[in-house]
Amino acid sequence: MRLILMLILLAFPIAEIWILVSLMQQYGWWVVLYLVVVAILGLQLIRDEKLLFSGRMMQSLMQGANPIKAMFGSARNIFAGVLLIIPGVMTDVIAAALLMIPIKNQSQKPSDYQSKKAANDDVIEGEFHRED
Repeated sequence: MRLILMLILLAFPIAEIWILVSLMQQYGWWVVLYLVVVAILGLQLIRDEKLLFSGRMMQSLMQGANPIKAMFGSARNIFAGVLLIIPGVMTDVIAAALLMIPIKNQSQKPSDYQSKKAANDDVIEGEFHRED
């Protein structure tokens, strides 16, 4: 089992290098531009996630939702950012697949109080006083 895992871990960088070399032969320096742009996007994703993490945690705690979902969502985005920074096409595909997985937040569902409608939607209740 360890031998198979070791072979997979060794085959991954070799496959990445082979794909990059074949793309460089076909497209030239555009591949380098692609790698630089994707690395910048990955770095920006990590920076944005670091800024938004505490806000997401506070929002989930204030709404009584499970904060573990917010933590896993942030960890997923940071991991995808790291994969985008690593040069290679396969890591970029894995990062894109990670970013496409939707995260279902309990805070996005309307609560029972919000989903109930009034018996008569035409009536607006309130108090008033007339000033002359």
